[in-house]
Amino acid sequence: MFDSRKLLALGAAATVAAVVASAQAATAPPANTSLPTISGTAQQGHTLTAYHGGWSGSPTSYSYKWDRCDTSGDICKSIDIFRRQYTLTSADVGHTMRVVVTATNAGGSTGAMSRATAVVVASGSTPANVVKPSISGDPREGSALSASPGTWTGTQPISYTYQWNRCDQAGGNCAAIAGATSSTYAVSSGDVSHTLTVSVTAKNSKGTTVASGGPTALVAPAKAGGAAVSVSTINLPDRLVVDGVKFTPNPIRTRGAVTARFHVSDTRGFAIQGALVYALGLPYGWVRNAPEVATDGSGWATVTMQPTASMPLRTGALVVFVRARKPGDNLLAGVSTRRLVQASIR
Repeated sequence: MFDSRKLLALGAAATVAAVVASAQAATAPPANTSLPTISGTAQQGHTLTAYHGGWSGSPTSYSYKWDRCDTSGDICKSIDIFRRQYTLTSADVGHTMRVVVTATNAGGSTGAMSRATAVVVASGSTPANVVKPSISGDPREGSALSASPGTWTGTQPISYTYQWNRCDQAGGNCAAIAGATSSTYAVSSGDVSHTLTVSVTAKNSKGTTVASGGPTALVAPAKAGGAAVSVSTINLPDRLVVDGVKFTPNPIRTRGAVTARFHVSDTRGFAIQGALVYALGLPYGWVRNAPEVATDGSGWATVTMQPTASMPLRTGALVVFVRARKPGDNLLAGVSTRRLVQASIR
C-alpha cells in the first residue's frame, strides 16, 4: 500500500520547487536572443534608428548608447548619445557606428551591441554637368570667343576653370593651347582652318568633374585667301564664291588654246579644295565644252578652253559662264555659285 503521508510530502516538495524556479526566473536579468539592429543611411545629415533586438526575461525597459568606431567596427568610443535615434554629423564621416542596448527587468540589466554600420560618408556630391559648356562669338582670326560653363549640380560652392583646345576640322584630335585658361580666348592665326573646344573643370569640396563645349565652326582667316579647306566642310548657310579669274593669253589674239583659272573660296573666306568648276563659253559654239575640274590645294581650278572657227578675231570679248559646286549637291541648289566673266578678244 502507498503511504499517503509520503505522497503528500512529495507533492508539496514539487510545488515548492516549481515556485522557487518561477521566482528565480522572474528575478533573472534579461538575456539577449538576437542582436540590436540599426536602420538608416550612413551619410552625414541622415538619421539612424536603433531597434532593441530580441530578449528573454520580459524586459520592462530599454536604454540606448551610441558608439563611434573605426572602419572595421572593432575599436569604439562612446559619443554620449543616449536616445534611440541619432543624426550623423561631420565628426562621424569616415567611421562606423554601433549602438549598445541595455534591457532591464526586476532581476537586473543586460547589454548587447549591434553590428557596425557601413562607413559614414560626407553629405553632398561632386559636380555633375547638366547642360554642356558652350562657346559664343565669331570663330575668325583676330576675334574673341567666350565660354559659358554650362549648368551644374552638386555641393555648393562650385568653382570653374577653363582650358581652350585646338582640334582638327572634324572636332577631334584636340590639343590644349598653352596659356589659354581664361573664360575668353583671342583667336590666332594658328587656329585658322581648325576647330576649337573648351574644357571646363568644375570643383567643389567633394571633387572635380570635367565637361567640354564645342567644337566651333572652322576658324576662318581674317582676310580672304587663307588656307584651303575641303569642300566637304561647306554647308548652308555658307556658300561657295568664285573670287578669282585669270585668262592666258589675255587678250585673246588667236584661236589657240585658252587657259582659264578660277579661284573658289566660301563666304567665310576659306580657299576651297575639291570644288567642281564648270566653264561654258558664250555665245555657244565659240569654244568647245570642257569637263568639270576640281580645285586644287590652293583653291584654284584650271580649265583649258579650245576656241572654234566660229570665234571671231576682232575686238570684243569671250563671255564665260562659271559654276562651282560641291560634289553631290544639286546643280542649282546647295552651296553652289554661278558667275559670268569675260576675256578680251583683239
